[in-house]
Amino acid sequence: MMLGLILSRAGVPVTVLEKHGDFLRDFRGDTVQPSTLRILADLGLLERFWQLPVHKEEVMHATLANGSFAIADFRGLKDFPYLALAPQWDFLNMLAEQGGRYPDFRLMMRTEGRELIAKGGRIVGVRAEGVGGEIEIRADLIVGTDGRHSTMRLAAGFEPHEFGAPIDCLWFRLSRRENDQEATGGIVGKGRMIVMLNRDSYWQIAYVIAKGGFDKFRAGGLDAFRQQLAALAPFLADRVQEIRSLDDLSLLSVQVDRLARWHRPGLLLIGDAAHAMSPIGGVGVNLAIQDAVAAANTLGPILLAGRRPSDGDLARVQKRREWPIRAAQRIQLVIQNRILAHAVDSGAESLRVGPLLRFLLRFPFMRRIPARLMGYGVRHERVRLAAKSG
Repeated sequence: MMLGLILSRAGVPVTVLEKHGDFLRDFRGDTVQPSTLRILADLGLLERFWQLPVHKEEVMHATLANGSFAIADFRGLKDFPYLALAPQWDFLNMLAEQGGRYPDFRLMMRTEGRELIAKGGRIVGVRAEGVGGEIEIRADLIVGTDGRHSTMRLAAGFEPHEFGAPIDCLWFRLSRRENDQEATGGIVGKGRMIVMLNRDSYWQIAYVIAKGGFDKFRAGGLDAFRQQLAALAPFLADRVQEIRSLDDLSLLSVQVDRLARWHRPGLLLIGDAAHAMSPIGGVGVNLAIQDAVAAANTLGPILLAGRRPSDGDLARVQKRREWPIRAAQRIQLVIQNRILAHAVDSGAESLRVGPLLRFLLRFPFMRRIPARLMGYGVRHERVRLAAKSG
């Protein structure tokens, strides 16, 4: 959506395919980092964004066995000293609404890309299933943005390198009360962990379990889960009954992977289709958006000139984005394997913040380092492709 918006804004004809009839799916990435807020500012969309149901978060906390600690402080970041939490369906609707203002933007809902069309060693189009049956769409460039289970990736014959993950997440929501704690953050007890996102009227919660442990978890039953949740976060004890059944929990099978090659002639993959991210830090959506901006900046002038991007042009997009992705995934893997795996190990001692880290976290500049890494990463993109005049 972001790539289509930026390209059509510049005058490049774009067709965006969305297999569903709407964007209303819960527990998708809702964290909008400062890097994305800056991109929205570049596009003149910040004022419109703030009209959505957005919650700003300045500090993230972690509660461990020896206390609660501020682990990421966004207040020292320039321009946007906070991250934003906004329902992804509202965000996508906003982008679709804005794209619809440009004559070169076409959004086809209930239309699923299923096969690539190749000619002379180059991808020249896609076969899709729409409301009226099968259609073919020919284009100078096909961009696969269809997520970690990408159909376009499979059709192109690409196999990602799997890095593995020791955890999965169960997402659900509980109501939020006026006297609840304010901050988004995590709570860790012996063998259990939750991450809570403040959504003003409710908490969006991830219950972290060991990889592949969902069947064992279900076997424990609903009452056992409610008791565990209340023991881990006592202030939630008065509302755990809002979880009416285990079907209210949405399983996210966490995976971290990356393609060695994101492209072939006529085809580019970005976002989770090229590199699936862990939910750690809430950076996945934002990195995908930065992929889109880099692709628009690099390929927009070529498409505007009426040329088909060469495979070398597509390689330039990967070259620019691959290092930031590698860096982000490396950080996520360290946190997953050295901290979170320990946090959900029922036989391990409860996690504690050591004396040295506890001392260092007293200083604001130390708390700003993780905020800077989450908020902007090691390289953040700005929109350089100008809007079409008139």
